[in-house]
Amino acid sequence: MVASRWTAAPARPAALRRRGVVLERAILDAALEQLSTVGWSGLTMEGVAAGAQTGKAAVYRRWPSKEDLVADALQAGLPRFDETPDLGSVREDLLALCRWARDAMYSRPGSALRSVIHECDPSQAERFHGVIFEGVVEPTVRLLGEIAARGIERGEVRRDAVNGYVLDVIPAMMMYRSKLSVSEWTDRELEEMIDQLMMPLLRPGGD
Repeated sequence: MVASRWTAAPARPAALRRRGVVLERAILDAALEQLSTVGWSGLTMEGVAAGAQTGKAAVYRRWPSKEDLVADALQAGLPRFDETPDLGSVREDLLALCRWARDAMYSRPGSALRSVIHECDPSQAERFHGVIFEGVVEPTVRLLGEIAARGIERGEVRRDAVNGYVLDVIPAMMMYRSKLSVSEWTDRELEEMIDQLMMPLLRPGGD
């Protein structure tokens, strides 16, 4: 069949006419995908626009810079740590929380976050300190505090152990080893950290 000027043009896919929240979600998803595949250095606004199947102008209208876009993408994509594990003992609760944190670190948003942490220069990294603290560190420390408080009630944790230094140990160790030692935190490594570091810090004296 020969096409004529009267032949109806094919309709554009509805996905390409997205607007508002739907379009913004697609752009944020595309930014996370870029970060987890090509990293911070390889991410471009043009690449994000292509991944979201939209124009570069639509990206720049919402996010004037790469840093602004990535910060919002990380905030929207990072898993939420809302529920405290309650498996009957401090050790098992700590292990469950560490496994959640490990899985989050190696999810697509987590890979994107690690790309930012590893590749940004100090001046750029400052832009993401709030995202890292509010999205990762603060929720983890809060849940650790809840686990330790339950442990105090059961007599598994001494009362003076619940302080900022002790509660910072797990997130600090996991981020340090992930960044500098490229540790993937196997189950065995998590168990060793809990048994050799955290439990001795938390136990009542003499145990």
